[in-house]
Amino acid sequence: MKKLLLTAFLGLGFFAFSQELKDKPDVREKDKALLVKTDHAELDAKKKAAEEKAKLPKPYNPKADAGKDIQNLIAKAKKEKKNIMIQAGGNWCIWCLRFNQFVQTTPELKAIVDKNYVYYHLNYSPDNKNEKIFAEYGNPGDKFGYPVFIILDKNGKMIHVQQSDVLEEGKGYSLQKVKDFFNQWTPKS
Repeated sequence: MKKLLLTAFLGLGFFAFSQELKDKPDVREKDKALLVKTDHAELDAKKKAAEEKAKLPKPYNPKADAGKDIQNLIAKAKKEKKNIMIQAGGNWCIWCLRFNQFVQTTPELKAIVDKNYVYYHLNYSPDNKNEKIFAEYGNPGDKFGYPVFIILDKNGKMIHVQQSDVLEEGKGYSLQKVKDFFNQWTPKS
């Protein structure tokens, strides 16, 4: 009798276990379906970003002699009594291109920049990493990512480094935050 009960118990346990295994593939198939949907969403987002990037101006020049350019900017800044705004990044960086476009097409921001800064796009790309120049400023791109903003006074002394993510809002930049940032680092009379 005990053997019969034990055999029945084991048989029912096996049957229940095998039913659970049959249910598992369906759950896995649903998981795979969700992954595929996520992949499509990610691909669509990348496609939209590539289309946006293709339309935006490319202000970074990988062939520029950044050291020489910055020396020329210092001379110009002294003459015009302005600070130097270095936007470090590259044409590969969608956020760098978005920031440039935002500043150039927002009259309020462009007026602040034109009045107070000599503006420069410092290239960082596989073609030209400008390692020597970035090292002079403490390699801020390594710390904060791109774009990163390096502000120099009219004599070329670094007075501030600003990470860009705190200026973001949605898929762009906050007008008020960017305006406050620019106004905070204008030359002091």
